[in-house]
Amino acid sequence: MSYAIDVTNLGVQFSALRAVEDVSFHVAYGQVTTLLGPNGAGKTTLVETLLGFRSPSAGSVRLHGLDPVRDHAEVVVRTGALLQRGGVWFPMTPTQVLSLTASYYDQPRDPKELLALLSLESCARTPWRRLSGGEQQRTLLALALLGRPRVLVLDEPTTGVDPEGRRVIRELIRSERERGCALLITTHELTEAERTADHVVILNHGRVVVQGSLDQLTGEAVLIVETSRSVDPAELGRRLGCVVTALEPTRLHCTTDSSPERVAIVTAYLSENGAALISLRTRATLEERYLELIAESARVTP
Repeated sequence: MSYAIDVTNLGVQFSALRAVEDVSFHVAYGQVTTLLGPNGAGKTTLVETLLGFRSPSAGSVRLHGLDPVRDHAEVVVRTGALLQRGGVWFPMTPTQVLSLTASYYDQPRDPKELLALLSLESCARTPWRRLSGGEQQRTLLALALLGRPRVLVLDEPTTGVDPEGRRVIRELIRSERERGCALLITTHELTEAERTADHVVILNHGRVVVQGSLDQLTGEAVLIVETSRSVDPAELGRRLGCVVTALEPTRLHCTTDSSPERVAIVTAYLSENGAALISLRTRATLEERYLELIAESARVTP
């Protein structure tokens, strides 16, 4: 099978520092893959290597089956990218920069269409230096879409974006996936990842900690109980017949699945101890699993 993005045993080294080591994953057309990891995990280095701005020290990367270093010009034409570094000449407006950049493509998207799509019409004639952080970010995203790319690489696309702007970006990601575009997104916004990702890759110290679908990463069914006040997790565990761990004073992780009987046990125990049930979920969130996996990887990394 030919993948839009294919990363195989990738290694990137800076002198004695191994920024990325033995990383493998792929992204199919029509799929959203989200790359997660703490600062310094190697996400940006991986993205820069994928786009041909760095050469691998080991392994290989391919976009559209092409080598991004050797075939850089062709990869650039087929790929849209939003990177953390970079910007626009400060006197230019969104209309001006989109119109100028559109002239570089044979069949660009209409700049007016993109301004409307990304809710930029109200600031279309505002100089770059006077745009808000969210408006600048959405302008850069519009630039990434101009060439009708088959692959989109978005490095922290919601940075500095307000809730309405995030909704716009979320809808755009869905529409591009439906169009058959492959998307690789790095983010620290785990809630956004949970809403849009088909596949998740978690990096730490330059290595893949785990990868899979959201269902695979969140693991077996559990009960996550949020209470109005702290209670004894050991006693609740004894009553449920499972291990109960306090993730926070008022958030309990119970290693059992949900049933009417268990919910009744939880409710009765809380009532006996003067606590109210705030919420009950049957699966850990991506954030909870992410923090757990990163902590585990930190313990085993030399």
